[in-house]
Amino acid sequence: MLPLKDDIPSQSVPVVTLTLIALNVVIFLYQASLQVGGDAGAARAADQFALEFGAVPCRLTGRCVTDDFPPPLLTIFTSMFLHGGLFHIGGNMLYLWIFGDNVEATLGHVRFLGFYLVSGVAAAVAQTGVAPSSEVPMIGASGAISGVLGAYLLLFPYATVLTLITFGFFIRFVHVPAVIVLGFWIVVQFLSGLLSYGGLAGHGEGGGVAWFAHIGGFVAGLALVFLLRPHRPVRL
Repeated sequence: MLPLKDDIPSQSVPVVTLTLIALNVVIFLYQASLQVGGDAGAARAADQFALEFGAVPCRLTGRCVTDDFPPPLLTIFTSMFLHGGLFHIGGNMLYLWIFGDNVEATLGHVRFLGFYLVSGVAAAVAQTGVAPSSEVPMIGASGAISGVLGAYLLLFPYATVLTLITFGFFIRFVHVPAVIVLGFWIVVQFLSGLLSYGGLAGHGEGGGVAWFAHIGGFVAGLALVFLLRPHRPVRL
């Protein structure tokens, strides 16, 4: 189930959403440039960049040795702009483009930026909480974008989303209610998180997808939208 476009037109130019997408793409292109050549040295440079600027749980909790630069707390923010591959950034930016503009229009540009960053912080905290000793860097905008999805679910539950559905040879473009698209998404995150919890708790490592970061960001988005959404005056 791949969402492609919602049916709610933007009420204003989504300046922050577009800027975030541009920053993510530029930084991803820089990451990709580190791997030019394809030799072992290039691969190590790319891995080192992700290790330095990704959010490593054991660095955040003080359970592993860390250098002074960059400060661990700063990596929570820098990690939001790093990605592990073309499909990783492509999927994230697609979701941000589809759902971010309407949430930004509702909250306002400044509120939306704060909302996005705080959701990303909550995502990192959630993943760190279940794997505090992990030495695997968390990278990607998924946690912050999960907050956007949570806000969209509350703000536009009756929207419909043009969705590509594939099942074997069955391929269809279908308009699906946003509550189903996003509800299905968060159920998958919860189930995947539960299935991965044993390995995280037992070994302190969290390679692959940071499911609890997605869950933490989504829950933060649900809560923050109540705090940041402007209150409209009542008309008598």
